[in-house]
Amino acid sequence: MATKIRLRRTGNRNLALYRIVVVDSRSPRDGRFIENLGHYDPRKEGTDKIVVDLERVSEWVNKGAEVSETVRTLLKAQDFKFPVKKRKKNKKTATAEKVQAPVAETVEKPVVTEEAPAEETAESEEK
Repeated sequence: MATKIRLRRTGNRNLALYRIVVVDSRSPRDGRFIENLGHYDPRKEGTDKIVVDLERVSEWVNKGAEVSETVRTLLKAQDFKFPVKKRKKNKKTATAEKVQAPVAETVEKPVVTEEAPAEETAESEEK
């Protein structure tokens, strides 16, 4: 099951409140959720605007939950550090690197000498 951390809208018309929830990626915006992680009130100012359980967020992110762009910006405002994913090398890239190394060693560079053609040397001697 692919999970996402995103906003769920609550509140009345023109008085929106949002809950930060973990949901199945196939569920609708205001549908069933797995866990409530916090809430966001866009009308408030200061520290009361966003309340999030950062420990639970980090657990879900480590489990592989994707974070929506809006929630990502809200979490960055709370100084949440996202884990850096290590990229695996592609098999094609790894084999190409192995092949390129021996090929580079076997290619010989041509030897260039700085000799002028015979006609030019004869003309320069006559002048």
